[in-house]
Amino acid sequence: MEIIFASGNKGKITEVKNLFTSIEGLKIIPLCDLADVPEIIEDGQTIEENAFIKARVIFEKYGRPVISDDTGLIVDQLGGEPGVHAARYAGENCTYDDNNRKLLSELSQFKGPHRAKFLCCAVYYDHTRHISVLGEMAGEIIGEKRGISGFGYDPVFLPEGYDRTLAEMKLEEKNRISHRAKAFNELKRILKLAVI
Repeated sequence: MEIIFASGNKGKITEVKNLFTSIEGLKIIPLCDLADVPEIIEDGQTIEENAFIKARVIFEKYGRPVISDDTGLIVDQLGGEPGVHAARYAGENCTYDDNNRKLLSELSQFKGPHRAKFLCCAVYYDHTRHISVLGEMAGEIIGEKRGISGFGYDPVFLPEGYDRTLAEMKLEEKNRISHRAKAFNELKRILKLAVI
């Protein structure tokens, strides 16, 4: 059984493949392994809409089952920003460092702690089913980057109850607590109960 993962993000691909290794006979195919990948315009107003857009576009192109996700970072002191725009917070074609710098700059006007949470919507899509689940991880944004693992906002996100950022954790540890792990583990549970 093969399922396409509608992502070109290397960090996400590594995490999601790791989460699905326990399902015997299942192979996760990332977009980078496919030819003629169509452009995906993520113009949804919510992470659920964007996750669905990715899955639908890729299913319509290849006609094979698809999983996808979208993630938002909700920072209380910023009124929920960057929210659904987390990946492009500092503008189109920005880097992870650009996003982190903008986030820390915006928060510099406030006293800490800077309460925040990650939200992830994971989707499974084929010609008969559309399954959508949410995962959440609470924590706070710290004032400087720490750690070299992970990607995105991992170096500045301190999960609730931990003294290390996500970027200071090994993949296995992050995959026990993260928003993405929670969402995809629930999706995996549902898919194992159903006949794929």
